[in-house]
Amino acid sequence: MKYKVNIKKTEEGYSIWVPGLPGCWSQGKTEKEALENIKDALKSYLETIEELTKGHRTRYVKVG
Repeated sequence: MKYKVNIKKTEEGYSIWVPGLPGCWSQGKTEKEALENIKDALKSYLETIEELTKGHRTRYVKVG
């Protein structure tokens, strides 16, 4: 699965976040490191959402 990410150079390195997933962000000293780190952040974010919605009625929809 692919996610759009935004990346910004900062004084400390690179900040990276997923615009479609509020609060899902990471950072790295290099752009490459930031891109690798956001993968872990995405995994943790999605696992947390799965846990929080356990027991709720859910459906999947196809877009496009």
